[in-house]
Amino acid sequence: MDDTNTMYMRLITNFTDNYMEKLFYFCLKKTGKMAEAEELTQDIALNIVTALKKGVIPTSFSAWVWQIARNRYALWAEEKHKHNQNVTGYDIGDYEISDDGADMSDEMIRGENLTLLRRELAFIRKEYREIVVAYYIKGKKVREIASALNLSSDAVQQRLHRARNILKEGMYMAREFGKRSYNPEQVSFVMNGKDGTMGQPWSIISRLLYMNIFLEAYENPETAEELSLELGVALPYMEDILEYLVREQLLKKNGNKYETDFKIISREEQRAEHDANLKIQKPLTDKLCQLIDTYMAEDGSEVNPDFVGYETAKWTLLIKTFDILKWKCKTPDSHEDYEEYPDRPDDGKWVLTGYELTDWYEPAFVGLHGWVSRDESEVKQDITFGQCKFYLTNHYSKTPEHLNWNEAYNLWLVAAGKAEAAESDYIHKLTEYGYVKKDGGKILPNLVIFKGGKIENEETGAKLHLLVNEISELLKQAPYIERGYVLEQAIADGWLKYDGDIPANAGAYIYL
Repeated sequence: MDDTNTMYMRLITNFTDNYMEKLFYFCLKKTGKMAEAEELTQDIALNIVTALKKGVIPTSFSAWVWQIARNRYALWAEEKHKHNQNVTGYDIGDYEISDDGADMSDEMIRGENLTLLRRELAFIRKEYREIVVAYYIKGKKVREIASALNLSSDAVQQRLHRARNILKEGMYMAREFGKRSYNPEQVSFVMNGKDGTMGQPWSIISRLLYMNIFLEAYENPETAEELSLELGVALPYMEDILEYLVREQLLKKNGNKYETDFKIISREEQRAEHDANLKIQKPLTDKLCQLIDTYMAEDGSEVNPDFVGYETAKWTLLIKTFDILKWKCKTPDSHEDYEEYPDRPDDGKWVLTGYELTDWYEPAFVGLHGWVSRDESEVKQDITFGQCKFYLTNHYSKTPEHLNWNEAYNLWLVAAGKAEAAESDYIHKLTEYGYVKKDGGKILPNLVIFKGGKIENEETGAKLHLLVNEISELLKQAPYIERGYVLEQAIADGWLKYDGDIPANAGAYIYL
């Protein structure tokens, strides 16, 4: 069953990625009309997906897809021919069911193109749309509609009258969709905190349509109708999407307007920040490296890099020193502990920031991951574990997204010199991750260990204090600078040894 599902998903992905756009232009060429092309494309896609879901595995996927496309077009053309024989022009009055309560505004849409009517139905609000569909398409009487919607007949008549006017206005309108309908933009995101159990917000925000809703509605409240036109998405779908994004706390709704509920940094803002970062990149990195080397050479009582060696430990020490001093300066993007983040759906706690894509080079992102637990009852020890994730190479994929609680706890046991109390299954996993190593019969930690303590040497303390103050002054000049700037500068200066690869355990640490 799993193999069948895997094959089904692979074929579906192949179809959506490689054939949908080609099918649309095939249908547009055949029908000559945008709306009919969209309808025929959907019909073809439905037949293909249905067949795949039933377990059909074609020998030649491409030939099979195009055979279905030709067959569905032939059926469409036959139905079109019959329709043209039975219907005079496009008089939608032939489809309209007379009703004792109908008023003269019915004449406003009599004789118009049925395709235009369908188009306009996609851009009117639900309260009007459901009545129009029931009345014109399904042929229901006003009293039947009133009963089904729990409204009075007068209320249905009023909405129907208003809907007719809206439809008539739209039919004569040459609709101009916004540029995002044909030229969508990308957004990158930074999330701090804990994902929801359904993977939110990452499971949501990666969709291109959602990105462009966020961009359009950022500090620019718009109605569902306005967003629908701007993005070229039929209103029934847009309404459902907007309500979903509100539930997931990515949009907020004020009255009938929607607005993005997180910050998006514009290109202009990012350019100004980037220029400020470049000014301090070199002096800041020099001071950080000097601070670390001075501390480790003259004191180093709080850090044990012996297990991984100083060169590997440097990757951790650079990022941790940067983070600690940036936090000390209370720079604007500093965040509290997970528990301080807003509660989100499905047990999430996070804050999100979006970034418009830029066309200049910026250093590779450096993330920081730790451990997670869905069950507080299993937490036996307060553990601070971190893994810097360097996107400079394939380092990100070398270690797990997060450690689970049992993995983190067994790692702490090894780091604390209690390897005999650790469970063998977890030791095996931690060894695979690179956080634990075996030396003869011993099980040893393979990451930087931070210990409690304070600097005893007054002269060293004075040197370090001066460097910290100098670093703090630099950080005030570029408060939004990110880890990647100092990382890549340290590599360029040769302070970090980088030959195109980074050890899996680089950037890993645990506190005792």
